[in-house]
Amino acid sequence: VVAYAAARHITVVPEIEMPGHAQAAVAAYPELGNHPDVPVEVSRTWGVHEDVYNAEESTLRFLQNVLDEVLDLFPSEFIHIGGDECPKKQWRESAAAQARMRALGLKDEEELQSYFVRRMDAFLFARGRRLIGWDEILEGGLAPRAAVMSWRGEEGGITAANAGHDVVMAPTTYTYLDYNQTTDPSSEPLSIGGYIPLEKVYSFDPIPAGVEPEKAHHILGAQGQMWAEYIATQDTLDTMAFPRLCALAEVVWTSKERKDYAGFLTRLKEGHLPRLDALGVKYFPL
Repeated sequence: VVAYAAARHITVVPEIEMPGHAQAAVAAYPELGNHPDVPVEVSRTWGVHEDVYNAEESTLRFLQNVLDEVLDLFPSEFIHIGGDECPKKQWRESAAAQARMRALGLKDEEELQSYFVRRMDAFLFARGRRLIGWDEILEGGLAPRAAVMSWRGEEGGITAANAGHDVVMAPTTYTYLDYNQTTDPSSEPLSIGGYIPLEKVYSFDPIPAGVEPEKAHHILGAQGQMWAEYIATQDTLDTMAFPRLCALAEVVWTSKERKDYAGFLTRLKEGHLPRLDALGVKYFPL
């Protein structure tokens, strides 16, 4: 996969989620969780679950060993550690987690997550790589070299960029291609919901107004999200991704001054859709 992508000028960025989205790992290795004596099953549904990694030294070493294997497989500069949707309930209720916080001089569970991320940041930096995570890694203080993917709107990206951190803008309001494209869900494949039509994607500005001009270079670009909980077939993926992905591509490759939605639609209909037809891509009809 890495070689196939590299031949097409694409870098594959791996993501190993931590400290949340860890239920499967905790089910397999109970000692990584906060209640090792309580059996945990691998979830049969997607979503946010309360089983998260503990912050013990042995767990950090385990995850760093996993990352070492990831680094051997993926040459990418950035390594994604997730960092999103980490419930703090188990840490609040765990005597071991609370003792760990006291030993480290941390005031709350958000700072414990920040400590967790900072350890991974230092680990990756020592190996010549860069940590990137979702905007929740801002909570409790951002690791010094970390880059941020801003998904819960634009504020996280604005805050990170103005603080001198690199950012990839990926807000739900413009770039979630698993959202509906019309106001009639019955006309579309089953999805998580939401509403982001083609024109809304095209209206996206990857450099929000709140970013200070001298910090705008910290916005590395944008990312379109295609979460696959409802994506059962290639045709469904095609329908959700295209032609909105065409709009997002022009957004990130074109200066704001040169954007022209009417012109984009003309180019799309006359140039790109025929290419998609030739490739057998089942895009959503205009």
